Amino acid sequence: MKVDILKTMKKNYMHGIAILLIVAIVVLGIFLYREKNEYTIATENNYNFAFYQVVDYVKDVENYLAKSMISSSSEHAAETLMHVWREANLALSYLTQLPISSNELAHTGKFLNQVSDYSFSLATKSIDGQDLSQEELDNLKELYDYSVNLADILEQLVSDMGSGKISWKELTKDVDTTFAQQVDNLSATSFSNLDENFGEYEGLIYDGAYSEHMESAEKKGLTGEDISEEQAREKAISFIGEERLEKLDLNSLVENGNIVVYDFTATLKNGGLLTIAISKKGGHIVVANNNREIKEEKISQEEANEIGKKFLESLGIPNMKETYYLKEGGAVTINYAYFQDNVTIYADLIKLKIALDNGEILGIETSGYLNNHTERNIENPGITLEEAKQTLNKNLEITSSDLAIIPTEWKTEVFCYEFKGKIHNTDFLVYINAETGKEENILVIIETPNGILTQ
Repeated sequence: MKVDILKTMKKNYMHGIAILLIVAIVVLGIFLYREKNEYTIATENNYNFAFYQVVDYVKDVENYLAKSMISSSSEHAAETLMHVWREANLALSYLTQLPISSNELAHTGKFLNQVSDYSFSLATKSIDGQDLSQEELDNLKELYDYSVNLADILEQLVSDMGSGKISWKELTKDVDTTFAQQVDNLSATSFSNLDENFGEYEGLIYDGAYSEHMESAEKKGLTGEDISEEQAREKAISFIGEERLEKLDLNSLVENGNIVVYDFTATLKNGGLLTIAISKKGGHIVVANNNREIKEEKISQEEANEIGKKFLESLGIPNMKETYYLKEGGAVTINYAYFQDNVTIYADLIKLKIALDNGEILGIETSGYLNNHTERNIENPGITLEEAKQTLNKNLEITSSDLAIIPTEWKTEVFCYEFKGKIHNTDFLVYINAETGKEENILVIIETPNGILTQ
């Protein structure tokens, strides 16, 4: 009897050990599976980040190559070409992080190497004060054409990845799997065309314009005395409309920004939320935004422009001229610049978001205007319009000319002739110093179905 009990206990003990082992194996398997999944997700995230960086930097290369073709100043050409060199190198750096070994990416790497080396050599020449030859300009045009094609294909690949047509998992299964096999026919055909058209270059080794240069220590447009929280609340209610407002909560007094503001969140009676910031000094609206849904567009871009200007006039801000705009989600965001004595002053910038169903002002951003606005003492240009035209690239087909004051990265302003023109079906804005004739800046105009932007 005792022997049977011992056998039973031993049998139960072994069963228990077996169960524990099975449980341990299952737990270990789950742990390893989760760890592998987490590693896979982290790896794919790294690949996605690297790929999107390549896309962004190739677009930058395209943009700066376009500017390099039109520059007539050796100084500005050098600056632009150094940007090409830098962006191409950054694109190449991220390209090497992708888990793909294919002819297509090899050609992309080759192109980025060539455009980097060639732009650096031309930048060095420009720094020495030498103008680019016609042959060198032609080479830049050829590189630009390739960059446009490459950027388009990379955009298609972004779309393919987003729709699941391409996965990093599939690409890393087999080193012999080519990139072209993982994309749709359009992408594959485009890669094939790039391969055929890729030449051996012997010897080749957006908010709107100026938005990044608009902060000012002086805050020239920030007028008035300091106001209290209650006064700021009244300003916010006046903007929103008391009849629309359910409640208004103060988030905080934000003192560490460019402008000290009372930051509010408004709950609207229709259930929507609106954020609004009122400056402590003077009680100006610095920023407000309402992201309500817009189902149908009923008013035109031109009507929205006029609504925006009338709204700014109601705030006591006259003489604003619409410049660039972007339509998105049933609303249009319009950049307005101050217009004085027939001169566009880009630093005094206000952005309005206007609903295209009923013309409601959904958002406003005034920091450029509050930082910089003042009446300028605008004198007659030191050179004539014709003299300014003589400094332009001879291939630029001029479509319009105006006067403008543009901000610089050194927080100063330059009085310029603003020329709009076209080269190789690309639109540009070229700014020539109205006093000296120096080429100050070049912007590429990007016209899309949703708006007009600059880079």
